[in-house]
Amino acid sequence: MKYITPLLPFLGGWLVLMLSNNFAAISAINGVLQLLLFALVVCWPTWTTGRMSYVDIGWPWGLVIIALVTMTFAQGEAQRVTAVVLAYGFAGSRMGLEALRMWRLGELQTELPRYQYQHRRWQRLGKTNVKLTMQIETILQALGNASFLALPAFIISANPSPTISIFEVIGLVIWLAAFAMEAMADRQKQQFVKSMQAAGKTNQVCNVGLWRYSRHPNYFAEWMVWNGLIIAAIPSWLALYNGETLLIWALCGAGLLFTSRIMYTTLVYYTGAVPAEFYSVQKRPSYRAYQQSTNRFFPGKPRHTVVSTSPTHTPAE
Repeated sequence: MKYITPLLPFLGGWLVLMLSNNFAAISAINGVLQLLLFALVVCWPTWTTGRMSYVDIGWPWGLVIIALVTMTFAQGEAQRVTAVVLAYGFAGSRMGLEALRMWRLGELQTELPRYQYQHRRWQRLGKTNVKLTMQIETILQALGNASFLALPAFIISANPSPTISIFEVIGLVIWLAAFAMEAMADRQKQQFVKSMQAAGKTNQVCNVGLWRYSRHPNYFAEWMVWNGLIIAAIPSWLALYNGETLLIWALCGAGLLFTSRIMYTTLVYYTGAVPAEFYSVQKRPSYRAYQQSTNRFFPGKPRHTVVSTSPTHTPAE
């Protein structure tokens, strides 16, 4: 039971969508396509190689599938459908193309650190059947795309109202700002790495630009991208009240909140900040000082300067 328990919330979320009046058909199509994608792109390679890094290919292209399914089957107001398709398609293809680049260059031939860290977590939980656990973990990612991560898209794209709500405007602004922040953080780190390679410096800490205010500004921005979508979905969720049973309507609202929680937990504890820092502390002598001076996730003013902010260090993770 301990092996399948993590799947239950996501199976429950998918079941809620399948039982709804508005999302049953589109959720069935999306769910089948997500499982097929993961079976071919993630589960099989994971089984044959013993590496979970292929999740980095499957998960973002699963977002592209959500975009395509929404574009094809959603029946809401056209501008909303277009906005959702662009948001999911652009974010998914951006990460998906980067994952394919890593695969092409052979960077997935060794397990990524965040998935190496999973083995430590499984040991603590007494999960000794590693092959089974890896398959369940990959299926969990597929079910996430079939349930909670698809929920904002399906809710927004079902709204037929031509009136744009202030919540939708706020959500869009947050999405755009967060996406720009994530791209900026990634670019700052890439520039930093190049400058360090040119200077011949290794095993230091990046605390320039956005990295001065958060040890993981890219993860924080990714979380805010999803929060922007959730805020934008609020008016469309309210509009569902007369078209769903009270229970399904309430569960869809709870599902939106749970989506934010899922992404926070993932980006901080599951495959994000905590696994990254476990290895950063071991590789970078000054990383502990960086932890003391800089917030882990939420951006904030540095508490004190302990590491030079000039470009003489390698990335924070």
